[in-house]
Amino acid sequence: MPKLKTKRAKEKLLRQMRKQRLKYITILPSLITLINGVAGFAAIVFASQGQFTKACYTLALAMIADVLDGRVARMSKSTSSFGGQLDSLCDIISFGIAPAFIVLKIFEATIADVELSVAFDKLLHRFLWLAAGTYVSCTAIRLARFNVENEEDESSHMSFIGLPSPAAAGVIITLIVFKNQTLAEWVTKKQTYDLISDIIVYCLPIITFAVGILMVSRVRYSHIVNQHLRGKKPFAYFIWIIIIIGLAVWYLQPAAMVIFCGFAASGLLKLFYVKFIHKKSDYQITAEQLKLDAVNAREDNPEIDDIE
Repeated sequence: MPKLKTKRAKEKLLRQMRKQRLKYITILPSLITLINGVAGFAAIVFASQGQFTKACYTLALAMIADVLDGRVARMSKSTSSFGGQLDSLCDIISFGIAPAFIVLKIFEATIADVELSVAFDKLLHRFLWLAAGTYVSCTAIRLARFNVENEEDESSHMSFIGLPSPAAAGVIITLIVFKNQTLAEWVTKKQTYDLISDIIVYCLPIITFAVGILMVSRVRYSHIVNQHLRGKKPFAYFIWIIIIIGLAVWYLQPAAMVIFCGFAASGLLKLFYVKFIHKKSDYQITAEQLKLDAVNAREDNPEIDDIE
């Protein structure tokens, strides 16, 4: 009977806690977070109207808002569970649904005038929907996993497990902006431009599928701000940062594409290095150390050669 009463008391307490209303929220971080969600919705509207470049720039605004809301909350010491949940709900719109929808619409608009066989056209559309659906699903899983595993302590945020959703969206939108704007400035010959543009569009579903899988993977990605920009660094390091920022501002669109694509690939390259190259080098060092130890042992104990 005492155990039964204790169990009922716990259930009653949990019901009371669930019925408690949220009385206070932090205004400024929540408003910035809502800008993120509204920008994602606006990007979907622009994409439905065929304004793909404007949709991508709107998602860039959502990324800025996503960075600012967390910083403002931590600076004002007003982080809360409500803010984290609201941020994830807005992120699924801006970095999950919106990029997938943009890829879906731009791909359909590109192949609308292309004559394809009925079977190949169905296969293409099925893969397109598979890639878009996988991306949205992986974004939702990535955000839910982050909420469960996340720690509020800033010092623990030195790396990400899986590709962050804003970075995944950044890979997609920078490729689209590069195709629509920068490529036309660099390539003046129409046939060459059309060829490269078509290659980018046809690769978009594959890239969308790939970055979706990277989001739910256990590949570790470094936190650029916390690892490389915080704390004391050598003066030469500061000069290199200034040069990189200057080049990025001067060639903003291609630089953004290289940064996002390079960041997405960095986790895989680091994993390959650790699994294969670094392990091999450790094996070589161990073998050389064993040989050196054997030589030292013979020098210290000449009788070893006689025994052999």
